[in-house]
Amino acid sequence: MTKLVFVDMDGTFLSPDKTISRKNLAILDEAAARDVQFVPCTGRNVTGVPRELAEHPCVRYAICCNGALIYDVRTNEVLREVAIERELVRSLYEDVRALDITFDLFADGTVYAAADRWHVLDKMAIDPASLKQVKSVRTRCDEPVDKLIERVGSICRINVFYLDGAGAQGVWDAVDARPELIRSSSLPCNVEITRAEAHKGAGLRWLCERLGVDVSDTVAFGDSDNDLTMLREAGDGVAMGNANDACRAAADHTCPSCSDSGVARYLCALWA
Repeated sequence: MTKLVFVDMDGTFLSPDKTISRKNLAILDEAAARDVQFVPCTGRNVTGVPRELAEHPCVRYAICCNGALIYDVRTNEVLREVAIERELVRSLYEDVRALDITFDLFADGTVYAAADRWHVLDKMAIDPASLKQVKSVRTRCDEPVDKLIERVGSICRINVFYLDGAGAQGVWDAVDARPELIRSSSLPCNVEITRAEAHKGAGLRWLCERLGVDVSDTVAFGDSDNDLTMLREAGDGVAMGNANDACRAAADHTCPSCSDSGVARYLCALWA
């Protein structure tokens, strides 16, 4: 019996234009009627969870920053945070600072982005809707990254956008040299960095334990590398029709693409 549904946002529950389709909105109502909870499970901060979803009666919890933060969205309480030690953030930045990249800090419920690296966003090869969303959730700061690292609060995630293979490889190598960290991605031009124990699969299991829900009673939907641990951990891991090959290999099932309301279509058939 389905008790919890974990849904990634971009490329999964959201349509390509970053809106929620009518069918996906309707499946939220059906979930509420069945006493099934939807859990946004995203690389975004909680402020990036669409309002229609965060305020729906079937939503109580959100797993954010790829599992580094778990929120109670009704009380605005942080239930779990896995922070990256500041010295580790400093040392990672020293290794990559010469690259033409961003080094965005997720802290204080905010995404801090240094103005002197903002130009990277405008050079990225991503669609206009994704670029608009990326910029909308970032706070542009005049300080350089090294100053931001010292000023902000607890840092739970780092996001790096790069422009070429050299930038990507440089960041991958720096992260991989630190066993305390892991990396994933949700776009062809980004690296998402958290503590090794902070990922969507760990967030799924932690929330299930807190709520007393057996993992076998969960369904999870995803499309990209940062969803892999969640798809493997869930009772039923479902890859979107637009998912990458790694997600398809990790999933138990597939469903139609995000542009065809795949989440709603799969759950309608499951609950028929």
